[in-house]
Amino acid sequence: MKKMVLVWTSVLFVMLGAGVLSAADPNDKPGSSDPALFSRMSGFHIYNYELLDFDRYEFAVGPGKTEAVEGRHTYVDYYANDGIKIPSALQITRNYANAAKAIGGETVYEFEDGGSQFLTLKVVKENVEAWAAVEAAGNGMYKIHVIEKELMRQDVQANAESLAGSIRASGRAAVYGIYFDTGRSEIKPASEQAIGEIAKLLKSDPGLKLYVVGHTDNVGAFDYNVKLSQSRAAAVVGALTGKHGIAPARLTPFGAGPTAPVAANTSEEGRAKNRRVELVAQ
Repeated sequence: MKKMVLVWTSVLFVMLGAGVLSAADPNDKPGSSDPALFSRMSGFHIYNYELLDFDRYEFAVGPGKTEAVEGRHTYVDYYANDGIKIPSALQITRNYANAAKAIGGETVYEFEDGGSQFLTLKVVKENVEAWAAVEAAGNGMYKIHVIEKELMRQDVQANAESLAGSIRASGRAAVYGIYFDTGRSEIKPASEQAIGEIAKLLKSDPGLKLYVVGHTDNVGAFDYNVKLSQSRAAAVVGALTGKHGIAPARLTPFGAGPTAPVAANTSEEGRAKNRRVELVAQ
């Protein structure tokens, strides 16, 4: 596969599950290290290691289905040290699944084949999407592939004038630059610029009333995404009324979930465009 230069932001998380540590081992292969996403099971050392600045890996996402992800690729083979109690394959994959969940990640797919356990994880933080594939056989060896993929940066941010123009022209305006962690509805501090521009729009036109509509991609259950989009829309309304003094009667939150995409959900770039807030004139 071709090597290419990729500008990327490091994601560093410490594993939280029982039986895991973050320290290196004196038996590690020289020059090796744990992948940026996770540490390792206690009592294991790195037997084989490879780091590629840019690569592609096919992650299992369903029965007979894979998704190709490109980015910085770390591959690690772990072997158990002599004298330790060998954990089961399921214990290893459960540790990784619990660690990912603790930092807002998700289990994409897991299955068993021939006594081995296979696990695909995804974590999105700020501008980096990290995927991990764990394979464990319960025989004192397991391996992990991690791809760190930098997401498209949203360079054009909302401003009150462009929002007003879009609403005049089409009755609606999409707002990018409002950020949430995966599966959560708490607005991240980096969203304040976009929230402030919506407030500026409303203050410049005292008669304007808006539906604040939350949208998601199609990853996950439909009912869950509708509920999540409603909670996010309500959080935006809460920020506008609570921090910026906008009258609550001027804003109505609504969750549309994945029902109104603006791009195909077949790529992360498309899904990122679909995760948005829209302002619709009442």
